[in-house]
Amino acid sequence: MERIYAIGDVHGCYDKLMDLMDRIDINLEKDTLVFLGDYIDRGPKVCEVVTYLMGLKARHPNVVFLKGNHEEMLASYLTDFDKFTYLVNGGSQTLESYMRHHGEASFPIPQAHMAFFSSLGLYHETEHYIFVHAGLRDKIPLDMQGPDDLLWIRGPFVQSENDFGKRVIFGHTPFTHPLVAPNKIGIDTGAVYGNKLTCVKLPEIEFYFS
Repeated sequence: MERIYAIGDVHGCYDKLMDLMDRIDINLEKDTLVFLGDYIDRGPKVCEVVTYLMGLKARHPNVVFLKGNHEEMLASYLTDFDKFTYLVNGGSQTLESYMRHHGEASFPIPQAHMAFFSSLGLYHETEHYIFVHAGLRDKIPLDMQGPDDLLWIRGPFVQSENDFGKRVIFGHTPFTHPLVAPNKIGIDTGAVYGNKLTCVKLPEIEFYFS
C-alpha cells in the first residue's frame, strides 16, 4: 500500500523541520512526501530550509513541492508588482536570511533557489487525495480552480462541507491542532508562531509533530 506523508507550512523554521524529519518513519525510496508550500517568510532560516529541500528532491524523486501564497508574494515582490505586501508579511525575514548567506551578491537569492520557486506546482492529485496549499472552491473541477483560491482561500473552504471527490490535504490556515473533517485535513499548526510543525501520514491519518 502506498504511503503518503504531507508536511505543513515551514516558514523558515529549519530546526523544527529537521526535528520533524527525524521523527517520521518514511521510506523515501518508495513513499511519497508532499510539502504544502510556504517554505519562506516570517521564520529565521529560510535559506537553510530551501537549500535542504532542494537537496532532498535531488536525492529522492518522490518528493513533491507545492507553491504557497508566500512564494507567490515573493514573485510579485521581485517583479516590482507588490513590494509592500510581501515585506509586511514576513518577506523581510526571507531577505535577511539570504543576505546572511549571500550578502556579497548584488541579488542575494541564488538562481538555483529562484528555479526551485519557479518549479512549484499548484496542486498534487493521487487516487484518494488532493494536496493543495490553501484549498478549493466548491463545485469547480480541480483543473479549473483559480490560482487565487488554490493559494489564498480560507473561510469558504475551511467551513465547506462540499464533497470534492477526494479528501483535500491543505495548509495555509493555522490551527492549534490539525483539522480533521470528512472532506479535508488541515495541517498548518502555526510552527512559525511558536506552535508545532506537523506531518500527516496517509492513509492512516497518523500525525507527527516537531
